[in-house]
Amino acid sequence: MDNEVIEFDIGLGGGGGRDGDDDFVDIEHPVDDEEMVDSPLMSSATGSASGIVVFGGGGSGEIYLPEGDLLDLEPYEGMEFESEEAAKAFYNSYARRVGFSTRVSSSRRSRRDGAIIQRQFVCAKEGFRNLNEKRTKDREIKRPRTITRVGCKASLSVKMQDSGKWVVSGFVKEHNHELVPPDQVHCLRSHRQISGPAKTLIDTLQAAGMGPRRIMSALIKEYGGISKVGFTEVDCRNYMRNNRQRSLDGDIQMLLDYLRQMQADNQNFFYAVQGDEDQSTGNVIWADPKARMNYSYFGDTVTFDTTYRSNRYRLPFAPFTGVNHHGQPVLFGCAFLINESEASFVWLFKTWLMAMSGRHPVSITTDHDAVIQSAIMQVFPQTRHRFCKWHIFKKCQEKLSHVFLKHPTFEADFHKCVNLTESIDEFESCWLSLVDRYDLRDHEWLQTVYSARRQWVPVYLRDTFFAEMSITQRSDSMNSYFDGYVNASTNLSQFFKLYEKALESRNEKEVKADFETMNTAPVLKTPSPMEKQASELYTKKIFMRFQEELVGTLTFTASKGDDDGEIITYQVAKFGEDHKAYYVKLNVLEMMATCSCQMFEFSGLLCRHVLAVFRVTNVLTLPSHYILKRWTRNAKSSVMLEERSSDVYTNYLESHTVRYNTLRHEAFKFVDGAKSSETYDIALDALKEAAKKVAHAPKNDGKTMVNGHVRGNLAGGASRIHYASGDHEGSSGQHLSEDDMDKKIRELTNELQCANRKCEVYRANLLSVLKDIEDHKLQLSIKVQNIKIGMKDGL
Repeated sequence: MDNEVIEFDIGLGGGGGRDGDDDFVDIEHPVDDEEMVDSPLMSSATGSASGIVVFGGGGSGEIYLPEGDLLDLEPYEGMEFESEEAAKAFYNSYARRVGFSTRVSSSRRSRRDGAIIQRQFVCAKEGFRNLNEKRTKDREIKRPRTITRVGCKASLSVKMQDSGKWVVSGFVKEHNHELVPPDQVHCLRSHRQISGPAKTLIDTLQAAGMGPRRIMSALIKEYGGISKVGFTEVDCRNYMRNNRQRSLDGDIQMLLDYLRQMQADNQNFFYAVQGDEDQSTGNVIWADPKARMNYSYFGDTVTFDTTYRSNRYRLPFAPFTGVNHHGQPVLFGCAFLINESEASFVWLFKTWLMAMSGRHPVSITTDHDAVIQSAIMQVFPQTRHRFCKWHIFKKCQEKLSHVFLKHPTFEADFHKCVNLTESIDEFESCWLSLVDRYDLRDHEWLQTVYSARRQWVPVYLRDTFFAEMSITQRSDSMNSYFDGYVNASTNLSQFFKLYEKALESRNEKEVKADFETMNTAPVLKTPSPMEKQASELYTKKIFMRFQEELVGTLTFTASKGDDDGEIITYQVAKFGEDHKAYYVKLNVLEMMATCSCQMFEFSGLLCRHVLAVFRVTNVLTLPSHYILKRWTRNAKSSVMLEERSSDVYTNYLESHTVRYNTLRHEAFKFVDGAKSSETYDIALDALKEAAKKVAHAPKNDGKTMVNGHVRGNLAGGASRIHYASGDHEGSSGQHLSEDDMDKKIRELTNELQCANRKCEVYRANLLSVLKDIEDHKLQLSIKVQNIKIGMKDGL
């Protein structure tokens, strides 16, 4: 051979020297099996030559598989091949039969034209890992990979002849390690290949919404065993991920075009792109004007739903949702997750918060994810962060599937421990009993979720508002806004139409709920003024939930306990169930009550235990501080005008209740203090004297309330009324007869009713004007925010 050549071997620590100059040497760096993320992905067969079946369309993507007599041959010196690729494929086929993996180790190039004229193929365990490599020595390795190289000498060297054919110039057969058995050889790096038919099947099943695990099960069944499939679940997962990423490249541009059009149609439409909009590799976020408006009304609790970013879904989008005054899910914005690093989530949350005028929510619910948790701690330091309990339950079924199968009672016990415990001590005791009973004390995943229990177990979260009507029921807002519209097979081109259809449907449901609330009177189940008051303030659905609690008080008894002079503690329990009691602390003077169940703090509605205490203490109406505006009919109004029926009458009942409870509270002090006969006599005399003064009080006052009309004192069997205005008869001191007085009262009543009707019209007009002003103010605020964001992007 006339070509001048250079020999070079890059086996790390594995022998092989260097001869001559190395100006033209190409180095192909080998990588450990464990270091490989993506498996080689191969395409369909296209032809054959000289006993070699060629797979692929040419170039470096081709794979050559030997057929016929070559399948059983062992390499030997002098053996010829039509090409370098044929030699490589033969050695790899031989390695599959024997039980080892191969890779390219060294090359020799021609000085004349730079063409490769010699190759060495080696066992993947050739050489040793260089632990002082520059890429690793300057940084800490969090998860060190297994050492796989053991200095194996097995190899095959081939040289190109003048004829263009390749001949074996060296073959080392012996290995210094155990070989892999046939049923495991498909796990080796060089033998993991996804064929064309397998790709087609994966694409079809992925489009149908199946995940990698189910697809692999189908492939194993189709091919008759995992060893015949030819690749692993990791390869399948990576192939699906790469497919998804390739489709996303076109989807991103489609998404940006859609968002630009939406903003052109409405300047209050908000969207932002992380990084360069023309070459976006970061996340995208958007919120329409209605979403931003909804947040101003119901932004106290937020759910960030990342369900759709899993491999099962083709759309990595995540909606921000909440709960409106009908208990329905409401949208606060959407994100398209391209980059899921911590920095990207920090950018996402900050940008979304900016779009929501910088108002932080009271609470936020997300999936159990360490990266999201870290980002939320940075952006929402004062917001209570909760992990979605139902996602944890779902994950539990996967991680503890063996326990579910072996112990049918485990699921019920787990649910009882998490959802039905009433105190932290009870939960801790129940959890320890659970893990011991099912021998799970050392289960790694279970220990992980237990360490995060303060962020998902209800008993730790009841002191924070999450707008949920029940601790044991799933929130409608979590993973439900797009349910029925977006599924695993939805692509982006379909998503836009389905997204708009979901918005339209949700808006229609809210309008329907508004109509039903305003035009259908709920059926009252008690004569309680409190129930009537609530029916006129709350929306229909929220009132029905409150009504459940109010009616539930009929089965509860409230027993007075400690009284420190300001706060009285009541023990509330179902009749005959004193062992399962709740404790309500009541401040009579301030009309403040707190219950050990903490339902009001968690849901914003009073529980039956507090309502039972209100019943025995004659609190006839709901104090205003227990009526959350976000649950009322006027939730979207900037001004809370009282309803007509709860105007004077409600104020009268509230003032009457406060007076009654205050006097009752003070009177009990006499009872508690009268422990001896002397103090008893003093207290009794004082009460008798006070009773006389109370009996004479109406006569000295000169006025009393009778059927809603103010009348003077009764004297000599005739009623008299004195007018302060000189325009009325009687101002000159003349006394009216009873008939004249009744006539005058009727006239004044008619005038009052007429004035009331005018006031109603004025009030309705005023409310409309105030709403318009509020809407205009919010639109201006959104415009200002958009201008600020635009100026920031420009800088």
